Amino acid sequence: MFPLAKIIVFILLGILLVTQLYPLLWLLIYSLKNNEEILSGSFFSLPSKLMWSNYTDAIASGNYFKYLLNSLITTTSTMVLVLLLSSLVSFAISRFRWKYGQLVMVLFLIGMMIPMQATLLPLMLIFKEMKILNTLWSLILPYVAFQTPIAVFIMSGFMKSIPHEIEESAVVDGANVLRIFWSVIIPVSIPPMMTVCILTFINIWNEYILAATFISKEALKTLPFGVNSFVSQYSVNYGAIGAYLVLGALPVIVIYFLLADKITKGMVAGAVKG
Repeated sequence: MFPLAKIIVFILLGILLVTQLYPLLWLLIYSLKNNEEILSGSFFSLPSKLMWSNYTDAIASGNYFKYLLNSLITTTSTMVLVLLLSSLVSFAISRFRWKYGQLVMVLFLIGMMIPMQATLLPLMLIFKEMKILNTLWSLILPYVAFQTPIAVFIMSGFMKSIPHEIEESAVVDGANVLRIFWSVIIPVSIPPMMTVCILTFINIWNEYILAATFISKEALKTLPFGVNSFVSQYSVNYGAIGAYLVLGALPVIVIYFLLADKITKGMVAGAVKG
């Protein structure tokens, strides 16, 4: 690569880095200001005094830990179910030759095009009959349904690229279908599984529409509801809202970096095991 091309690449990467990191830095600065500084219009200025009390207000008044626990339960359950279902479906579609394999794949692709908002009324009626409204299952089930199609799309594409010789060797050694799936396909498929985890976590963590529709019990509300705690009829605590948003984004950032590292390790482990 020529030096000029390298310079252009570094400039573009630098611009991309700034555009990705600046919103997080701005939110952090915003969360340490008081209402007067925020409402003065000086969006880019540093706070005159670090308002760490915004974070204590966010934790105490926003029911942070209670909502965080509900979000963790909902998101983790969704991730586990999505991984289980998508890996089994992808294995069946990509590694077996059967008459309706492509039809099943098309059905999942169609599922990717259905907007979540269009299902609110039907799901409300169904969950009412099932008597699971105001339970975390009323969130987990639709989350799994909406995240599974994209997971199948990602994982089936990867599983199709796995050489069939690996399975043939396992069959010669006496492995059955479940053993091949668990001991051969899953270890090699760690990279797309981590990608599915990241996408599922990011898409579900801050979801509000379904949670606001199906959950009304205070004890079952998820993290996005905490912002409403700082808005009253006559005042808004903007600093505490900023602090709450920082605390809400922190788990996503941590999970992203943890799983991004696992992707690289999974590629190496999959290559060695394969």
